[in-house]
Amino acid sequence: MFTGCGTALVTPFRKDLSLDEEALRRLVRRQVEAGVDFLVPCGTTGENPTLSRKEHLRVVEITLEEAAGRVPVLAGCGGYNTAEVIELGKELAAMRVDGLLSVTPYYNKPTQEGLYQHYKAIAAAVKLPIVVYSVQGRTGVNVEPATVRRLAEIDNIVGIKEASGNIAQMAAIIHQVPSRFTVLSGDDAVTLPLIALGGRGVISVVSNQIPAEMTRLVHLCLNNDFPAARQLYYKYLPLMEVNFIESNPIPVKAAMALMGLLEPVWRLPLTPPKPENLARIERVLKELGLLEARGVHAAS
Repeated sequence: MFTGCGTALVTPFRKDLSLDEEALRRLVRRQVEAGVDFLVPCGTTGENPTLSRKEHLRVVEITLEEAAGRVPVLAGCGGYNTAEVIELGKELAAMRVDGLLSVTPYYNKPTQEGLYQHYKAIAAAVKLPIVVYSVQGRTGVNVEPATVRRLAEIDNIVGIKEASGNIAQMAAIIHQVPSRFTVLSGDDAVTLPLIALGGRGVISVVSNQIPAEMTRLVHLCLNNDFPAARQLYYKYLPLMEVNFIESNPIPVKAAMALMGLLEPVWRLPLTPPKPENLARIERVLKELGLLEARGVHAAS
């Protein structure tokens, strides 16, 4: 179900910092029409730590309404309090999402046994497919290959979003887990090598900007057409890289604002990008024709 290109959706806000529901609906429709394989609302790219529970559920509700069953919805549902994650997971299950993306507990830095027990408890309480999200650079904790192998033995833990940045670890995970278990890249720039190693796709930031192009890249990789995939990869690598010139999702939302897709609004503690970084983002968009193609003229 969660193979191919899934978009880690940004959450658009109005200038008064409220949820921009109309912009969100447009963004979801744009993704579906571009052919993405699945949608991931309320991940960290969606600024979920700054969303109230009501807003979190509303973003997911809108995503489900606009997707209308055309693509699966993998809803963000993570945190450092296992009981709260289970409570949110049950609410999302009642909304009939297709699965949960659950980031590892951050700050309290559990042991590998603690990680295993955390996900085991969620899987026992919420009978939905669960994708583990490992991103040590943000959470301070790594899900080691042996732990992933143990988690893969639990029926409804179906995959991992691997964003460790460690290619050797990704290869070890792919080698050790059963074939039914899906390994996805959590890093756009690592998508091609991960699929070459046996991974099955990506949960992508850059597909917020270029959904059709990133989906094509992933499908080329999955079809073993790596020469064509490399051409696309190197074309859009500057965009993948500039998306992380500051903390995600600062750059991607700035770029989408320049493209006319949303208002350039973030909730604290995120702030707008530095002027020199905004200029770099704009330059990359211009070089790729992503401003002219949409009839949007960014401010000089």
